This record gives sequence, C-alpha cells and structure tokens, in this order.
Amino acid sequence: MGKNCATILNQQTLSMAKRLFHRKLLLKKGKKKTLFFFAKLLFFSFLALSFLGVFTFIYFAKDLPRPEKFTEHPFVLPTKIYDRTGTVLLYEIYGEEKRTLVSLDKISPYLKNAVLAAEDANFYNHIGIDPLGIARALLKNLVLGKSEGASTLSQQLIRSTFLTMDKTAQRKIRELILTLEMERRYSKDQIFEWYLNQVPFGSNTYGVEAASQLYFKKSAENLSLQEAAVLASLIQAPSRLSPYGPNKKDLLARKDYVLDRMAEEKYISKKEADQIKKEEISFSNISQSIKAPHFVFYVKKYLEDKYGEEFLKEEGLKVYTTLDWDLQMEAETDIFEGAKNNKAYNANNAALVAIDPKTGEILSMIGSADQYAKDSFPQGCTPGVNCQFEPEVNVAVYGEGRQPGSAFKPFVYAEAFTKGYTMNTVLWDVKTEFNPDCSPDGLQEADIFDMKCYHPENYNKSFSGPISLKNSLARSINITSVKTLYLAGVKESIDLAKSMGLTTLNKPLNWYGLSLVLGGGEVKLLDMVSAYGVFATDGLISIPTSVLKIEDRNGNIIEENKKTPRRILEPQVARQINSILSDNEARSLIFGSHSLLYFPDYEIAAKTGTTQDYKDGWTIGYSPSIVVGVWVGNNDNTLMLKEPGV
Repeated sequence: MGKNCATILNQQTLSMAKRLFHRKLLLKKGKKKTLFFFAKLLFFSFLALSFLGVFTFIYFAKDLPRPEKFTEHPFVLPTKIYDRTGTVLLYEIYGEEKRTLVSLDKISPYLKNAVLAAEDANFYNHIGIDPLGIARALLKNLVLGKSEGASTLSQQLIRSTFLTMDKTAQRKIRELILTLEMERRYSKDQIFEWYLNQVPFGSNTYGVEAASQLYFKKSAENLSLQEAAVLASLIQAPSRLSPYGPNKKDLLARKDYVLDRMAEEKYISKKEADQIKKEEISFSNISQSIKAPHFVFYVKKYLEDKYGEEFLKEEGLKVYTTLDWDLQMEAETDIFEGAKNNKAYNANNAALVAIDPKTGEILSMIGSADQYAKDSFPQGCTPGVNCQFEPEVNVAVYGEGRQPGSAFKPFVYAEAFTKGYTMNTVLWDVKTEFNPDCSPDGLQEADIFDMKCYHPENYNKSFSGPISLKNSLARSINITSVKTLYLAGVKESIDLAKSMGLTTLNKPLNWYGLSLVLGGGEVKLLDMVSAYGVFATDGLISIPTSVLKIEDRNGNIIEENKKTPRRILEPQVARQINSILSDNEARSLIFGSHSLLYFPDYEIAAKTGTTQDYKDGWTIGYSPSIVVGVWVGNNDNTLMLKEPGV
C-alpha cells in the first residue's frame, strides 16, 4: 500500500509538474504575444504619427511663403535726403517704418552680445528651435507661475516677417515649419543680420541702426556697452519701455538685467556689469531733426510730385541734393544776425538764396529769418493775415505780393542793349511827366499805358541832367530808367525777363506800365537769383535745380541732373550789364566808395532794390561762380522804415 501510495504520489507530482510546465509555456507564449502586440501597436502608432506629421506639414506648409523669399522680401525703407556730398543727412521721409539697413560687421559687438544674452543665448547652437529653452520656460510657467516665452531669434524673425502675432496652434505650426526651413537654408550670421535689421524699437523705428540714431544720435557701430544694453532691453516691449514714456525706470531695470545676463554668458565680467549699472545714461531728443528745412521741403515737394508720397516712404531712395552744407550754415548765421539788426528798421523777416549760375544748382536756401522757430508769431497776430514774421513760410519761393524795386532794372537795360542802345547812350535826368494829360511836354506815346500823372522821383530827390545809360543803371536813377523802359518796350522787357527765369509776370500787358522798371511786377527771390545768373554766365541760363542725383535702394541711379545751359542773351549784352553792376566808381556817387556792395580785390556785381512804399528790400550780388540774393521785409507787407535795400 505504501508502494501504491508512493506510486500515486509520484504520478500526482508528475502530473502537477506537467501542468506547471505547460502553464509556464502558456505564460511565456502569452508574454511573447503581448510584447508582439505592443510592438505592433507602437510601430503602427509611429506610422500614424509620422503620417499625421507629414500630413500636417503638407497641410500647413502648402500656403506658406518660400523661405528663400527672405532675400526677395523688400524691407520698407525711408527716402533719405542728403547734401551734395552725401555725408550730411538733411531729412528722412518715412511712413510706418523708419529703418536703415546695416551689415552685421557694422554693428557693435556689445549690441550683438547684448541681444544674444537677452533674447537667445543658445542661438548659434540650436536648429532654430531650442528644446532646452522650451523646457526651461515651461518649468517657470508651471512651478514659479511666471510667464516666459521660448521663441528663438529665428522664430521671432519668421513671425515678424511672414506671420501674424495671433496665439493660435496653426500660426505656431507655420512658424516652426518656416523656422526650420530658414535655418536649413541660411547661415546663422545671415539670420542674425536680418533679425537686427527687422526688430522694432518703438517710435516707428525698426532695426538697430535707426534705433541707434534715434536714441543716441550715433551709428550702431559706435554704441557703448551701456547703450547696447538699453537697445537690447527695448526689444522686449519697445512701446512700454520707451525712455520718453512713464516707464523709464522699468527700462533701466531691464538694462541692468541684460548686463547681468551678459556677465553670465561671459561676454563681460561681473565687475564690469556692476560698474556700468552705476553710470548715468542720456538719451537724445526724440523729435525728428531736420536741417535746412525750407530747402528740404522744397525738395520734398518736387519728389512727391514726381514719385508719389507712398513710394518715397517705402522704397528707400537716396536723394543727393545740390545744397552746400558749409555755405548753408554760414548763410543761416548771417540771415539770423542780420534779421535781428533789421528789426530796428521794422523789418522782421528775411530770406536768402544762393545758386551756382553755371549749373543752376541751389547751394543755399533760407526761407525766413528763423526757419527753425515754431512759436515766434507776435502776440495777437493771425498767420497769413497780419503776422510780420511767419517762420514756416518759405519767402524764397513765395512770390505773391513781393515786388523787386530797382532790382528789376538790369533786365530792362539788357533789352535796351539788345536793341542797339549802348552804355554811352545819353538820356536826360530831369523832372518828367509820363502822361500827356498832365504835361504836354511829356512823352506823347506814353498814353498807351493808361496812367495818369506819372512822374517818378529819384531816390536822392535830385536830378543829374544828361547821363549815360551806364551811370543811370550804376546809380539806379529812376527817371532815366523809366525812359529806358520806354525805349526798350514794356512787352519786350517782360518777355526777356521771363526767358531769363522770372515766372510770375503773368498779368495782362496793360496791367504793367512804365513803373515796371521800378519793381511794378511781383517776383520770387529764387527766380530773381536765377535770372541774375544769366548775367553771371555771359548770357547762358540754367534752370534752378535742387537735386544732383537719386539712387534706388540698390544703388542704381534713377535720376541725375544732366541739364545743359542754353543761350538767352548775347555775351556782349550780358558783359555790359556785368561791367556796370561791378563798377564801384560808377556807383560811388550814390552809394559811396566803400559801401556794403564793395569787395576789395574782388570783381563783384551787385544791385539793390527797394519798393517805393518800402515794403520790400533786396540785394543781389554775383560773380561767375555764385549768385546770392537776399530779401528783407514783413510777411504781412507792413511798411519798413524808409531805408534803401542795401
């Protein structure tokens, strides 16, 4: 029985062992099936996710701009107006974006390092997307409750150039796709350069060069460490952190943070950062500077008429004007000081124009005694009505109501010489009535001018008797000048003056009379100076011009002054006028031998003009290389004291 029991026990044990072994085999097979199942699940999930990723990429990328369009994408650039050398920036015409492109090697290392430290320290190591930066931002968001972005410089550039600022999943996906593609195609330096030229800095200013000029009046190449830290700080919130707004303290605090970050990244030492934090910083005036404003706006009007306002704001033209900045500064000083002195004569305003007569190039233009003034109107006056001085009105190109006085006489004498009269022709300087209704002994033909009792007087209230045309013009004798106009002809004299550049003598002929020679027509200072240039060049005219050349954003010349002068007067006629107006001895009887018109050792021709009611005073002088004209008076035509133009 014992044996049987042992046998039974052995059988049971064997049976149990078989079951256990069988179960183990089943378990092993089950594990294999499970592992295989999960492997298949993982594989198909990967395929699905890959397919979904490809589908998503294709879906969102199909309408995206090509990354290579970055090289085609035109930055909005302002038109810049320079002096004739191209070294003095007079003014910028810009719309919503004021920008100056600059290459990476022309940007201060301080600024480049400050931007990297503050915005994307890992820029030169990541592929456009910074996983560590994203993880760090998520940690701060979740653990510390601080909102912090993780966009790289590349992402910021893509977003500001091609996309909107909407915080949507679609926009973010598009941003990531374009960022990766841009990073694949372009070098880090190229991307960084684009970024520094694109990033906004407030006040419609984009790019580091424009920002440097706006806030510190210097190039981005010359920024100090402290200034660089300030500009890098502005990138975070350019409007809120503006140094001209209420949050300047926040800007300076951000500046200190940027310095600390630069120290952490080993761009500077901790000691250097702490030292810079203590230093004061000054910002330039934010108002847009403008040099030679009346000339600039004269040029601006020409450009707008030809190219259109929007084109000028966006296409980045470089306009090289004719202005000689050194002469302009001299002229501004002289006009400002002269106008102060002239207030004693109740002359509260003045204007000046200088041109090169050989080319017509405007070398200097000043439209009022203080062209930079904004609030200089006398108390109680109404601009355009009764203000003696209006700083923003450019009297140099405003001809309404301005009469040239005796400054018109050379045109009449030139017409007389053209008709065969000479400098030695003699006329009688005696009291003369130029209307037969008043004096039967007068010039009978004068009644065609529909005038009554016209008997002009000379400035010195005396008469010279017989006098040559040379001395008549040199001494500016009124009576013989009126007779010269009669001999030359009113119509012919007007036609000559128009051909020489006067643009405002457009009233009907019977409106003008013999008083034309004494300034009876309205003129512009610019026209008068240009017309005198015909004498200076022995009879050649060059139309006044303010632009030498214009380049597009790529440096291509789209406009250039290549006008050639043309003959208006015979050389001998012009030389006779020049001889008379430069003869100091001939005019000394009236003006004195050492008057303000006399320049020792220089042959300078000059003519003054004063209207009979003393509303306008003029002096125009010239040599073969320059013509300068000055007007003095009051904007509202208030009378000056009875003083001559000189």
